[in-house]
Amino acid sequence: MTRQQLIDTIRSKQTFLCVGLDTDPTKVPKHLLEAYPNDIGAAILAFNAAIIDATSTYAVAYKINTAFYEAMGTSGWTLLHETINQIPGDCLSILDAKRGDIGNTSDQYAKAFFIALGADAVTVAPYMGADSVQPFLDHNGKWTIALALTSNPGSQDFQQLLLENGQRMFEVVIERLCSWGNPDQLMLVAGATRGADLATVRALAPDYFLLVPGVGAQGGSLDDVCEAAMTKDCCLLINSSRQIIYASAGPDFASAAKTEAQRLQQEMAQWLTKKS
Repeated sequence: MTRQQLIDTIRSKQTFLCVGLDTDPTKVPKHLLEAYPNDIGAAILAFNAAIIDATSTYAVAYKINTAFYEAMGTSGWTLLHETINQIPGDCLSILDAKRGDIGNTSDQYAKAFFIALGADAVTVAPYMGADSVQPFLDHNGKWTIALALTSNPGSQDFQQLLLENGQRMFEVVIERLCSWGNPDQLMLVAGATRGADLATVRALAPDYFLLVPGVGAQGGSLDDVCEAAMTKDCCLLINSSRQIIYASAGPDFASAAKTEAQRLQQEMAQWLTKKS
C-alpha cells in the first residue's frame, strides 16, 4: 500500500485505527481453549481471525508484536504467517519486531519479514545507524517504521538526553531518519503518552506517518495526539491493542472488540472532519 493509497483508505473508511494483535496465550477466551484442546496455536489463530473479521471495517492496519509468536517456537512462526494471511488487503500488516543489526544481518531480517512472511511493514530500532536501517528501506513497496520516541519509562535513559547543541537525542534521531528515508517508505513510532513531545516530532517530520501506540489502556489520549500531530493528510496510525482485543474474555469477545473499534473509529471520523 503506497502512502497515497493509505491516505485514500483513511478518508474512505474514516478511520486511522491500527489494531494490535499482541495475543497473549494466557488471555485467549476459555471457550476457544476448550474448542481446541492441546492446540494453543489453533485457539490463538481462531481468536485472531475473529478479531480481524470483527474490526476490519473500522481499521486501516493491524500491528502484530512478533515476540508473542516467537516465544512459541517453530509453531509460532507458522501462526505468525497464518495471522498475516487473515488481514484484508485494504489494511496494512505491520510486524512489530523492532529489529536493528549490522547491515548483512538486517538484510536477512528484512527478507524474513517482507518476503518470507509477506508483511507490509516492520518496526526497526535505529540505534546502530544508517547501515542497519537501509536494508529495510531497500525493499520497494514496503514500509520501514523506525522507533523515534517511545513511551516506556526507560526512554528517559537515552531519548531525552540533552545534547551540547541544545537538542534532545530523539530529535537528532528523527532528523537523521528523515535524511535516510522519504515519507513514501518510512514511518516513525512516537508514543501517545509523550503528548507534550508529539508536536516536536511532527515539526521535525511534517510529512511522515506516525505510528502512535499507547492510546487507551496505556493512558494516552486520542484527542491530545490528534491535536498535536494530525495533518491535512492525517499521517497518523493510532494503535490500540488491549483495549480492543481484550474488551471481553467471554464468548462475546469479538463483538466486544467490534464495539470498541467502532467507538474509536467514530471519534477518529470527527477528527478527520475537523482537520479536512
